Amino acid sequence: MTITPLLIGAHTSIAGGVHNALLEGVQIGANTIQMFTANQRRWLSKPLSPDAISLWEKTLDETGLQQVMSHSSYLINLGAPNPEILAKSIQAFQEEVQRCLQLKLSYLNFHPGAALTDTTENCMDRICESILKVANQVNNGSLRLLFEATAGQGSCVGCHFEQLAYMVHKIEKKVRVGICIDTCHIFVSGYDLRTLEACDAAIKEFDRIVGLKHLYAFHLNDSLRGLNSRVDRHQPLGKGQIGIDCFKFLVTDPRTRHLPMYLETPDGPPSWKEEIALLRQFAANPIGEKYAHKD
Repeated sequence: MTITPLLIGAHTSIAGGVHNALLEGVQIGANTIQMFTANQRRWLSKPLSPDAISLWEKTLDETGLQQVMSHSSYLINLGAPNPEILAKSIQAFQEEVQRCLQLKLSYLNFHPGAALTDTTENCMDRICESILKVANQVNNGSLRLLFEATAGQGSCVGCHFEQLAYMVHKIEKKVRVGICIDTCHIFVSGYDLRTLEACDAAIKEFDRIVGLKHLYAFHLNDSLRGLNSRVDRHQPLGKGQIGIDCFKFLVTDPRTRHLPMYLETPDGPPSWKEEIALLRQFAANPIGEKYAHKD
C-alpha cells in the first residue's frame, strides 16, 4: 500500500527575514510551515520589500516547502463592537492578506474575534462583514482564509462547531474560506480527543455540523488544561491532558491525514524536530483507517 507523505511542520520564525521561516522548517524536517508575515503585536507593519519577496521566492523554490500558512496578528478582532478597533482590525487584516498574496501563501489562519460587550450573534455577523471587505483581494489569487477553532476563552467566538458553521456557511459562496482545527482549542472547548474512539466521534460531529469539505488544516497541540476548561495552554504532544492517541489518529485516518498540520507546541525547534519524526513514524502504521467508515 502506498502511503501519501504527511504535510507536517511548525510555526517557524521570520527573525532576520521572512525567508528564514522556510530555512528553519528544513532544519526541523518539515515540508510545510506556518509563520507570521510581520510583527504580530503591532498594528502597523512595513510593507514587504521587493528584495524580501524575491529572496522568499528563491528560498521557497530551493526548499520545496508546500502549503505555507500565515497566522494573522493577535491584535486583530474582526468582530469588535468598538468602531475604532474594528476599523484598525479590518485595515490590518487587509494588509495581512496583501502580504500573503505577495508571498503566494496557501492559507491565512486567523482567530475569528471576540464579542466583548456585544452578543455572540452580532459578533459573528460583524466578522463575516469584515471578511467580505477583503473578498476581492482573496478571490483574485489562490489564498484561502481559515477560521481557527478557538478555545472559548472570555468572549471569543469560534469555539463551537455550530459557530464555525454559521460563519463559513454565511460567506462561503462569496469568498474563499475554510477552517483550521487546533487540537488544544477544541479539546478545552469541550470536544474529547483522548482516545481513538473520541477522535472519531469528534470528526464525525464536525462533518455533521460543518462539513469535512470545509476543513483545510490542523494545529497540533496537546493541552495543559482539561476537557472543557476553556483555557488555552499548549503542551508537547503526548505530555498533556489529550495524550498521544489523538495525534496517532490524525496522521493515519484518511479523513485527516492528507491535510497540512502545523505544530505550535512549546520548546521550539529541537522539540519540533523530534515531534515531526514521531508523527511520521505514526503515519506508517495506519491505525485510524478503521474509523473512516460512514455510519
